[in-house]
Amino acid sequence: MVTGFCFGERTLWHSTGEAALFLRPGGWIQPPAGGGAAENPETKRRFKNLLDVSGLARHLAVETAALASDEALRRIHPENYLAEFKRLSDADGGILGEESPFGHGGFEIAKLSAGLAIHAMDRVLTGTWQNAYSLSRPPGHHCMPDHSMGFCLLANIPIAIEEMKARHHLGKVAVVDWDVHHGNGTQAIFWDRPDVLTISIHQNACYPVHLGSTAERGAGAGEGANINIPLLPGGGHNSYLAALDRIVLPALERFRPDLIVVASGLDANGLDPLARMLAHSGTYRAMTARLMQAADMLCKGRLVLVHEGGYSEVMVPFCGHAIMETLSGRSTDVVDPLLDFLTAQQPPPEFDALESRRLAEMAQGFGL
Repeated sequence: MVTGFCFGERTLWHSTGEAALFLRPGGWIQPPAGGGAAENPETKRRFKNLLDVSGLARHLAVETAALASDEALRRIHPENYLAEFKRLSDADGGILGEESPFGHGGFEIAKLSAGLAIHAMDRVLTGTWQNAYSLSRPPGHHCMPDHSMGFCLLANIPIAIEEMKARHHLGKVAVVDWDVHHGNGTQAIFWDRPDVLTISIHQNACYPVHLGSTAERGAGAGEGANINIPLLPGGGHNSYLAALDRIVLPALERFRPDLIVVASGLDANGLDPLARMLAHSGTYRAMTARLMQAADMLCKGRLVLVHEGGYSEVMVPFCGHAIMETLSGRSTDVVDPLLDFLTAQQPPPEFDALESRRLAEMAQGFGL
């Protein structure tokens, strides 16, 4: 089994400018001492560095990729959006929507981010790799066709899926989004598509605060092919595994995809500054193992993870490393120094029982 890891150093050069987490300095918002933007390169750089230092990278097929083509982008994004993105990028950068600033050259870096996702899916679908992780940056799951949101400038996963459909006549695809924020861009793009199942597990009313309810099921031919699983704030390891066991895995079995793609945000960890969940590296290890089993059963093991959010420089590397150990079936000497701490912070049994009842009701509503 070969596990791929797609990475491009240039993605770490994407600039989100000066911000206090995601707020622009000015008025009552003080400029931060060190730049301050939550979406910065350090979480991704430290993830890759830990793979190198632990020795795990030596057992992965580490490759970079070409930029996504303009043709691939146009399958998702209208020409006017791409032209304005390019115009601003060639100047001094700017912003195309909400909470998604970029600097000079940001257009080409975003094309590389999408290109990494394309490369990972292509390698898996051609049988070169069994599974893969694309360390894409900037992320993509909030990006609408004509409107950037939440640090996302191009819809990386939809772009890659449509490219795979064009290249390989790919059939049904399931996208499981475990980023702590709702995958509203992916949902919108595939809203009326029966061939793409979109599932988002997220903290309820976190971002975007008005989206991600269980009532959002798709429309037309795609009705029922969109599933939202809003978890209560404070949920931890058991909440996420219950969501997979009660809803995600039965939905995948019913849908029977030809490829499973994960929008892999690592911001549900208990130390993330932009959410209030209590997952830990063991949670990501267990979720990855469950989806690998599902992929083995349903689609010959074809599983691709594409990086999304995650803003704790301490926790993201350990969560990502746990995923890569699981995907590759290899162990290292790395020990997560915060695993015991976050395990001790898990919610009480009463919380888990409440969440279990909520998830059972959701599953019933989804016909699972």
